[in-house]
Amino acid sequence: MKLSHDELKNLMKNKLMKAGLNEDHADIAAEVMTWSDERGYHSHGAVRVEYYAERIAKGGITANPKFEWEETGPCSGVFEGDNGCGYAVAKYGMDKAIEMAKKNGIAVVGMKNMSHSGSIGYYTEMAAEQGLLAISFCQSDPMAVPVGGTEPYYGTNPISFAAPTADDRTVVFDMATTVQAWGKILDKRSRHESIPDSWAVDEKGNPVTDPNHVNALLPIAGAKGYGLMMMVDVFSGILLGVPFGKHVSSMYHDLSKGRELGQMHIVIDPARFVGAEEFKKAMSASIDELGEMPTAEGYDKVYYPGERAMLRKEKAYATGGVEIVDEIYEYLKSDDIHFDRYDHKNRFAE
Repeated sequence: MKLSHDELKNLMKNKLMKAGLNEDHADIAAEVMTWSDERGYHSHGAVRVEYYAERIAKGGITANPKFEWEETGPCSGVFEGDNGCGYAVAKYGMDKAIEMAKKNGIAVVGMKNMSHSGSIGYYTEMAAEQGLLAISFCQSDPMAVPVGGTEPYYGTNPISFAAPTADDRTVVFDMATTVQAWGKILDKRSRHESIPDSWAVDEKGNPVTDPNHVNALLPIAGAKGYGLMMMVDVFSGILLGVPFGKHVSSMYHDLSKGRELGQMHIVIDPARFVGAEEFKKAMSASIDELGEMPTAEGYDKVYYPGERAMLRKEKAYATGGVEIVDEIYEYLKSDDIHFDRYDHKNRFAE
């Protein structure tokens, strides 16, 4: 099923509100998930709605949380999320970071006790659209085997950065520190497709291609990915005083409890360094040079981070809208809130 931006967003928003989430937070969550789906990041789009609806309905996401903002210094602050909607917490936290960076040149804003916040590239793009440079780190529950280990310890622990240019292009990089995010495997499950054997392992540590037989994910680039996982956990977990490493709550273990996750935004005003216009001109020159580079065999162009996502968005709307799996569309338009598919399951919703 192909849907317009507003059709898809409203279906998701209405479902979250039926589950009990307040309208403002449902609107933010639906907007970010639409942002993901229209760019081809389906693992963080509509496929997630039923899970959120079940957790909201069972009390694991505070429907009307009491947010608290503490400015801990001229360039730092902590946003208390009260286990509310992670999308709203991350968005409001970035609003604070943008305001602080514009005033003082740099901002380091931590968000704690929040639920899952989806594609974190959305939040760094917010800063880039204001002419700022941004980085974000976010915890997730243990899914990946560390190099040399036998049990999952860290999550997919994503990293994103975004930067403005002198034109209408925005560089947005968003990656999991595993070879692939769990959401990618979830998306493959929903489409009944196999996965590459480099993404995950089974209970014996052997490569697996059936997304239903995944026991643990693999870190990207071995020890390098393992180190990045630790870095994300330090910045968004230990530094904020929330559970870290193997202690991070499971996405599916008990949907009646808050997840107490952490996230960190770092925002920098280029005007305080090389200068805003010079920075943006250099960014444009850099991605122009990349795009003009001779290509290796099998490639048509060197794309800058975020470019292919925008091309997918443009193609989607040029061909009738964002493609959503029929089963998910039928759920979104139905009167059902959820089907008890996720509660008290293991880390892979099994």
